Amino acid sequence: MTSSELWTRATADRYDAEEAETSSAAVLGPTLAFLAELAGDGRALEFAIGTGRVGVPLRQRGVPVTGIELSEHMAAVLRRKIDEDTLPVTLGDMATTVVPGGFTLVYLVYNTITNLLTQDEQVECFRNAARHLQPGGRFVIELGVPPLRFLPPGQVAVPFDVSEQHVGFDTFDLVEQILVSHHFTRDGDDGHYRRDNSRHRYAWPAELDLMARIAGLELERRVADWDGSPFTQDSAQHISVWRKPT
Repeated sequence: MTSSELWTRATADRYDAEEAETSSAAVLGPTLAFLAELAGDGRALEFAIGTGRVGVPLRQRGVPVTGIELSEHMAAVLRRKIDEDTLPVTLGDMATTVVPGGFTLVYLVYNTITNLLTQDEQVECFRNAARHLQPGGRFVIELGVPPLRFLPPGQVAVPFDVSEQHVGFDTFDLVEQILVSHHFTRDGDDGHYRRDNSRHRYAWPAELDLMARIAGLELERRVADWDGSPFTQDSAQHISVWRKPT
């Protein structure tokens, strides 16, 4: 068990409904194309596969996908969509769990490396990716750039969504590199809001590059989005690709 917080049954059961927009074909199309090209004719391994938002449609595109997932409840939702023979999933943490075989692609999307709350565990995640990769294979991470530029002196909170159905903001511990993501989500039409929060360890692109070097991987490409747009100092997120030398 790592420091990652476990997703509960209630959270898993409502996850797909709350992520309907990010699961649409329009949003997922560039993601799937990017990953399928890197996988080539080989196999892909998704760390923290969750309910299969990315892994299931990638498998449907013809890429053999295997998953690792810490939450049995998230994996149970995935299993309603696709059988074990078609998309096998191993319960365990992404920093230490090992599955059989070699892969041309290991990927970790949607800021999920921040679920590991210590730097040591994030380093082990890179090492675990390298352990599974065949020579020449790639490790891909999708991750937001920490929005610390929005913090004036003395402020520790940054809002990221303010809408009729949802209010979200992050609070920061700048010493430990921990952010807490706070969500107030409107439930039904009675005016009540459900409150949730989760802890994350944020990391900078340069810090991830050092983790990759420790694991024996080399930075090959960094872009701002799945469509390949350039990564700049104003980019809110990055898609980074590290390669295992041949």
